[in-house]
Amino acid sequence: MTEDPERLLSEALRAQAARAPRAEPPPEPALFSGSDLISGTDLHHRPVEPTARLAPEPTPALWVVAVALLLGLATGAVVGLLTLL
Repeated sequence: MTEDPERLLSEALRAQAARAPRAEPPPEPALFSGSDLISGTDLHHRPVEPTARLAPEPTPALWVVAVALLLGLATGAVVGLLTLL
């Protein structure tokens, strides 16, 4: 027990790293080959699908009236309480 704890830890980590399997990096995809770069034959174009733009749904007038009514009632209640004080 006279050994340094940091040294014991470093040796244990080295031993564990030596037993661990090595991960291989994933292969990088080849985007262009040397001669096809100018001609563009190596480019794999996917057909571009148009994005469908949906028109936003109109807000029903009933919701607008209900929100305005609730805001008006809340404001009136606050003003009424403030006048009583």
